[in-house]
Amino acid sequence: MTVFDDHREELEHYETMMGPQRGRLAVTLDRITNAMVLVGQHGVYCHSSGNPKMPAMDIRLITAELQNAKQLIQSVMELLRAERSSRQSGRA
Repeated sequence: MTVFDDHREELEHYETMMGPQRGRLAVTLDRITNAMVLVGQHGVYCHSSGNPKMPAMDIRLITAELQNAKQLIQSVMELLRAERSSRQSGRA
């Protein structure tokens, strides 16, 4: 199965609300958020040997990379929204 099969209903919902590009990006953000939750849960059990109150370095790096990916996706979604708004205001 592909992501399009696994998340068909969610994709249809967001694509209807936001258009195909922004809808798919929204579902992507949901997938990344879910991955961050899983990594965070794993981080509860994998602590740094140097500082037991901190997650292991690999967990911190993965979390940072996922946060960076989310920021990039969100910026693209905002650019697409702004383009759509400017096109619509140009027609009005």
